[in-house]
Amino acid sequence: MKKIVLLFAILFFSAGVTFGQFSFGIKVGYNASKLHTGFDSIKSSFNSGFHFGAFFRVGKKVYVQPEIYYTLQGGIFNNSLNNAVSNWKQKVTVGTLDIPVLVGFKLINLKVINWRIMAGPMASFVVNSTVKDLNTLTGPIKKADITKANWYVQAGTGVDILFFTLDIRYQIGLNQMIKSAQFVNSSGNTTGKIYNLNATNNMWVVSLGFKL
Repeated sequence: MKKIVLLFAILFFSAGVTFGQFSFGIKVGYNASKLHTGFDSIKSSFNSGFHFGAFFRVGKKVYVQPEIYYTLQGGIFNNSLNNAVSNWKQKVTVGTLDIPVLVGFKLINLKVINWRIMAGPMASFVVNSTVKDLNTLTGPIKKADITKANWYVQAGTGVDILFFTLDIRYQIGLNQMIKSAQFVNSSGNTTGKIYNLNATNNMWVVSLGFKL
């Protein structure tokens, strides 16, 4: 975690020296995430969440934009087999500290308005999580099954009007947030079927920001 923060600081400082123009702001927004699985019988659905944090922008027509924000996200897993014994349903909710570093280009760059495109990598660290059973059956997914550090690629577009910014992005998970899960008996021992979920987290992100 310390190495990631140090890398973030180095990139930000380097961008400032190279590009010159600097701005800082706060942001808040809505996100819709879906944990896609590799298990045929398990269906997943979009889950609404939110995020808030800060962004830095360095550069004019071409710019670098590091960000740091908290995101609440997750998804619902439903074992769709027509079997009353196996038809479990669980909701996974995850709070993460997200650190994207985006490179952008202003397609239109006027004094009061600009239109931008951007893309870049993002590191995401799980800071809190919950797993809730949504029916009478206990599902196999546990908090310990959630990968604590995840990597994404973000890409999207945005508009600035005076001091306001509006971004729409899509992010793709590069690793498995939940690799596998297995039922645990009353003694705390794993038992029964292993679900190789191979769940990656993809998300739509819409944010509104204000440059200070």
